[in-house]
Amino acid sequence: MKRDDIQTLACPTCHGALSHEGPVVSGEIVGGSVSCSGCGARWPFEDGFLRLYREAEVRGTDKLMRYIYDGLPALHNPAVKLLLPVLQLGGSEVQLREAYGERLELGALAALAPRTDGRPLRILEVGMGAGANLGLMQRRLPKGLAVEIWGPDLSAGMLRVGRKVAAKLGMTNVRTLIADAHALPFPDASFDRVFHVGGISGMRDPRRVLAEMARVAVPGTPIVVADEQLTPELRRSLYHRVTFKMITFYDPDPHCPRELLPAGAEDVLEEQITPFYYALRFRMPARPPTRP
Repeated sequence: MKRDDIQTLACPTCHGALSHEGPVVSGEIVGGSVSCSGCGARWPFEDGFLRLYREAEVRGTDKLMRYIYDGLPALHNPAVKLLLPVLQLGGSEVQLREAYGERLELGALAALAPRTDGRPLRILEVGMGAGANLGLMQRRLPKGLAVEIWGPDLSAGMLRVGRKVAAKLGMTNVRTLIADAHALPFPDASFDRVFHVGGISGMRDPRRVLAEMARVAVPGTPIVVADEQLTPELRRSLYHRVTFKMITFYDPDPHCPRELLPAGAEDVLEEQITPFYYALRFRMPARPPTRP
């Protein structure tokens, strides 16, 4: 992470501005910590990652899923690619990614450049993990468009794989950090696209995660979530019920969390995009001005 990137971040506790103290080499942070100008909290830079989260808040299914993802992170992307069609008896990984990728409307970002406030265009993937969606973004983003891609995740193991994927794709615009989706370390309305794939049903408080995604999204931008849900047509199939349970063992009722959307969410679209996955898209309206 570059030292200038600290300006994009905010304290996950109070959303105050952050400043870095420590060694920097060629503009890249290599150690030290960041501190909050508001509440005084300090956040370390360790093992190549800025860690903007509280370990005490990682509990329940959050801790379980981090343990699983940190176990064999290099196997995640190949496993999804090879096993998903077998378990579903159809519906490839490419079909899945292209379906929710279309809902992100990445091509329309060209109309926003350059931004009137002078900041770069930014995309946030909450839970970027092993970088399986980086190729999708590279394909769908308009050629030559300067966009920063931010990928917070709780699993350092998965993010290390994600960095390798970004390097292999030649993507130098990817920023990774350790952070909790329940307390995103960014200011309000700071991202032009926001999405999450494949993990919200395993988080301890999906309602809070959706609220955080809505908070950091620019009003009107598409916010997209995709995760497991068994299509109703296959609920009578013993094979599909068993294989679906295998990949959703951590959740007693995996389904689209439409009922948990923030108040005021509009342009809501819920779709079953493969036998095992839904896509949920919504937008938040512009916030009314605060009265003095």
